[in-house]
Amino acid sequence: MQDVPNKPLVGFPADTRDEEGYLYHSIGDKYMRAVAEVSRCVPVMIPAMADVLDIDSVLKHLDGVLMTGAVSNVHPPHYGEVPSADHEPYDVLRDNLSLALIRRCLVRELPLFCICRGFQELNVALGGTLETELQRREGRLDHREPEFGDMDERFRATHPVRIVSGGFLAGVLQREEIMVNSLHRQGIAKLADSLQVEAVAPDGVIEAVSVRDVAHFTLGTQWHPEYKAHANPDSVRLFTAFGDAVRAHRQRRAPAST
Repeated sequence: MQDVPNKPLVGFPADTRDEEGYLYHSIGDKYMRAVAEVSRCVPVMIPAMADVLDIDSVLKHLDGVLMTGAVSNVHPPHYGEVPSADHEPYDVLRDNLSLALIRRCLVRELPLFCICRGFQELNVALGGTLETELQRREGRLDHREPEFGDMDERFRATHPVRIVSGGFLAGVLQREEIMVNSLHRQGIAKLADSLQVEAVAPDGVIEAVSVRDVAHFTLGTQWHPEYKAHANPDSVRLFTAFGDAVRAHRQRRAPAST
């Protein structure tokens, strides 16, 4: 057991970007910091190299996975749409990793927390579709990130969400409504059959989902609870619950690690 870290490991899919011909893999600090500080787990990057990685071999060393938000959007052909400028930008290497990663996490009953892009990936991976430029439809809020201001202004809470009574999220937060930040211009169009709604914005946009009929932590939020998670009581509850689920998974697999 000496080669097994004391803390459980949480995997994060990498985003990719090309700068002057050099390809980089990266993860946003705020996601890893929330997992390290609040969930009390060790963040581990999974490079966006689905063409060469054996995903199951990677996952057998992990105790949970967090699907992060990103600047990019899921490539529309993954959910039966024709690409347009409204759907951009893309990160197809991230898509190739994330969609497969989500499906394998569910098969392996690995705790899974999906945020923003990850929330949308969860829906697409399970057969759902996405809608772009939400603000263009009559009656919709403008869910997009503010164009100006510092990080606190851009990630401030902007609208409430109603939490579905009796759901998984309601059990974690013990609340009927919370205020959330909003930094997305896409959202769920058709909900995947295996997902259930956990929270809804005032304009009807789905803001949280969970996977039906599973016993382990599988939650997606369209908002960003990871931003300064330690200072937000609702975020603390979410990341603590995720961390507890990750530790429970580690305990279950501990005999196989000896």
